[in-house]
Amino acid sequence: MGKMAPKLSENARKVLEKRYLKKDSSGKVVETAEEMFRRVAENIASAEKFYGTSVEDEKKVAEKFYALMADLEFLPNSPTLMNAGRELQQLSACFVLSVEDSMESIFEAIKNTAMIHKSGGGTGFSFSRLRPKNSRVRSTGGVASGPVSFLKVFDAATQAVKQGGTRRGANMGILRIDHPDIMEFISCKESDKDITNFNISVAVTEDFMQRVKNNQEYDLIDPHSKKTVGKLKAKEVFKKIVEMAWKNGEPGIIFIDRMNKYNPTPALGEYESTNPCGEQVLLPYESCNLGSINLSKMVSAKKVDWEKLAETTKLAVRFLDNVIDMNKYPLPKIEEITKGNRKIGLGVMGFADMLVRLDIPYNSEEAIALAGKVMGFILEKAHDASCALAKERGTFPNFEKSIYAKKGSRLRNATLTTIAPTGTLSIIANCSSGIEPLFAVAYLRKVLDGEGLPEVHPIFEEIAKAKDFYSAELIKLISQGKSIQDLPEIPQDVRSVFVTSHDISPEWHIRMQAAFQQSTNNAVSKTVNFSHQATMADVEKVYKMAYELGCKGVTIYRDRSRSEQVLNLGRQESPRLEISISPRPRPQVVTGTTTKITTGCGNLYITINEDEEGCPFEVFMQMGKAGGCAASQLEAIGRLVSLALRAGIDLKSIIDQLRGIRCPSPSWSKDGRIFSCADAIARVIEIRLTKKPEAKPAKKQASEPSVQQAKESSGKVKIANVVGVCPDCGSALRHEEGCVVCTACGYTRC
Repeated sequence: MGKMAPKLSENARKVLEKRYLKKDSSGKVVETAEEMFRRVAENIASAEKFYGTSVEDEKKVAEKFYALMADLEFLPNSPTLMNAGRELQQLSACFVLSVEDSMESIFEAIKNTAMIHKSGGGTGFSFSRLRPKNSRVRSTGGVASGPVSFLKVFDAATQAVKQGGTRRGANMGILRIDHPDIMEFISCKESDKDITNFNISVAVTEDFMQRVKNNQEYDLIDPHSKKTVGKLKAKEVFKKIVEMAWKNGEPGIIFIDRMNKYNPTPALGEYESTNPCGEQVLLPYESCNLGSINLSKMVSAKKVDWEKLAETTKLAVRFLDNVIDMNKYPLPKIEEITKGNRKIGLGVMGFADMLVRLDIPYNSEEAIALAGKVMGFILEKAHDASCALAKERGTFPNFEKSIYAKKGSRLRNATLTTIAPTGTLSIIANCSSGIEPLFAVAYLRKVLDGEGLPEVHPIFEEIAKAKDFYSAELIKLISQGKSIQDLPEIPQDVRSVFVTSHDISPEWHIRMQAAFQQSTNNAVSKTVNFSHQATMADVEKVYKMAYELGCKGVTIYRDRSRSEQVLNLGRQESPRLEISISPRPRPQVVTGTTTKITTGCGNLYITINEDEEGCPFEVFMQMGKAGGCAASQLEAIGRLVSLALRAGIDLKSIIDQLRGIRCPSPSWSKDGRIFSCADAIARVIEIRLTKKPEAKPAKKQASEPSVQQAKESSGKVKIANVVGVCPDCGSALRHEEGCVVCTACGYTRC
């Protein structure tokens, strides 16, 4: 089995080529998916030699690791896939750094953050140690600017690094509920244009939650002096958190005392922050390596294959333990504490697909029970595997300082399980994301020329054909936003199994999170979805429910609550037909002229092509020696002008929009002053085309509501959590697992 090439979807191959596979100096992909999995398997298996394993046995382990990944039964976190066996060799996704109350510490943390982001990791910080805004700074006689101001400094530094385009810098910023600046922090992301490289969460204490329940005040503590400096009404602060989360999804909350209750090494320090998506709580300067089992592969003949799941778990634990030894850490301090505790985070993906294969609705008691049983089984088998590794390799070095020393469990790893976001991993594995419900039964995936290609859930397609209700028209309707719950031609049993995120009430979301949390050492990354019509009271209810059911944190997202969300896929109770303008198709052959014009940035060559009838059709621009931003801006202008021409927009309107735009480097030509490249384009269009026949108007047609056009009439959305347009490929971005992800190309903002 290990020698077989991986069976990957077309989308998976595109994501791998764009973000994971080796490229040469010119950006050309020089590695296949099979070679990537072999590279990773051989590199991670080479840790076996540190424990006296023979070369022959090391090769056998490498074959097992390869089969595990190539069969898409388990995948490690993205930095491991990207970097194992390559020069960078940084394999961790999660880091937490300490921020102390001094300029030296703050800017040392910023430097360390840049190094981690450059290597492909994400970082979490608690800003709770920083003194509050306007408090006195004894060394200078000035006043402190407070945690939020430094949060913005970290955000700006992240923006500058951006991780070289493979994984973008992401952060988690946390402030304790009893910090004097807590109200400013809660509202600091009210505008979704601010602090864009951070997720933020409030660290909520047990005392605070009890005071909310009893409608009492609580103390604000100056972290520098440790003195009480004020009081707030707990219920009012809690309502403010709820209001902001209702408004734009942030802040989330983490139950910090509950996280510390399960801290395996309290003698080494307290937890104060998590990684960017909130599921991996870590000590300062600690990192963690994550991986996910594909549960959709753990079903056989409509039953859970427990034997296969046990074997997969055992091998995955060994894989992740090896990663710790093979990792090249960005800071010596991080290497010391990570190897001292040897934490791993084994999680799952494809849970919704598992339910579909078992004919179990996500929003059912049967699904909740299965979630608890599956994750409990994984934790039990991971525990057994870690104990076996401890006998073979020794316990983690800080074992005697851990809670396990008194319990008699000799473990290799201080923690074993984490439910992490699997945005791009689930695309590679062609399965549902993490423990989330299906986000869609069918959706439109952008392909060349901006056309939409319906992407259908493979099991739904299989069932639809077997039960004889499949049709291209049906798939088109669903991919354009129609819920299958509104389609009576689909049998009821199929509709109940293929529920999507917004068909499920928030209470089921939080119950599912709680079911997985019971057997998860760390925490669970999950988004609780709300319809646009949800009230603040609905959000408050779920926050309290998360606390009562034993969750370690909660992230919610109310549909269309962020202004950047421009794509809405709505339930069409009575579909509104809209008038769409379809650009004319491009003929196979067009003719045109190229005009050279001098601008302040250099010589600009403008090509204007016409169709068979001599009507203006498209425009291309090329700047001599241009590259990077200039070339991309010219391409963008050319595409938009061409689109306008093909759609029959009046030439004068196009010229008026471009003419007179100024840049810092104007120039002169025989026709007068050229203010910018856009101004030059307007002049050439005017000279070349105003004597030509007007562009033919494109055909106007009444169309079915498309992905871009669909309007919400009942408030319930079919394709969940669409929050904007992917900057890389133009497809829809979704908010999921505390992350923003594009399922078309693998772009993530986490």
